[in-house]
Amino acid sequence: MRKLFVAGNWKMFTTLSSARQLAQGIVDGFGENEKVLVGVFPPFPYLLAVAEIVRGKTIVLGGQNLYPAAEGAFTGEVSPTMLLDCGCQYVILGHSERRHKIGESDAFINQKVHTALNAGLKVIFCIGEKLEERDAQKTNQVLERQLTTGLAGLTQEQVASVVIAYEPVWAIGTGKNATPEEAEQAHTFIRGQIGQMFGSANAESVVIQYGGSVNPNNAESLLAQPNVDGVLVGGASLKVDQFSAIIEAGMRVASAS
Repeated sequence: MRKLFVAGNWKMFTTLSSARQLAQGIVDGFGENEKVLVGVFPPFPYLLAVAEIVRGKTIVLGGQNLYPAAEGAFTGEVSPTMLLDCGCQYVILGHSERRHKIGESDAFINQKVHTALNAGLKVIFCIGEKLEERDAQKTNQVLERQLTTGLAGLTQEQVASVVIAYEPVWAIGTGKNATPEEAEQAHTFIRGQIGQMFGSANAESVVIQYGGSVNPNNAESLLAQPNVDGVLVGGASLKVDQFSAIIEAGMRVASAS
């Protein structure tokens, strides 16, 4: 059975003090939790501080990005080796903010995925359509392109270390979100694509998160969908009480299944 994965992407928020407080609040509530996998993804400058707080707990640590090289003259970039050295187990790649604000291509993201997996990191691989693509009924076409290009060249063994995060771009930070039925429809399509690319066993085992204005009010109905295996949370992950409520919703769903 797939374990629900609730991850908090802190983006470019928090200070050293607030990052520590946030991490400690999550550890105090869920540091020994076994029902749901919980992950935190702080900004790079605070990884070591948060790593100290989550060390030895059931909460996993991840980076928000990496550069596809082990080292080199890449000013301002962060390597997979550095993330591992900070205690990271995961890295977020392909986030819509990297795709559409920074200009990362599917091919460049694919390089990052290979680099991360070869270094021993697990990947949260983000995909999702823009509003105009959804309105033009091109959602599946966009998802298929992002999956086939972004995961090109991976082996069946490697894809076992990839989590897919479906994040419709029109729902990120907008207060809008896909309905549980819309999320389930997209996740079902994604699982089918993984099956075509990497076989039925990987399709059955791959964890597919939903992201996009997830909050305590909609988390449980989203997580209750058969093919929604977790959530990638933005703004609500910055407040202990809201993120805790989302984790607790996951725990209720896990207990009922």
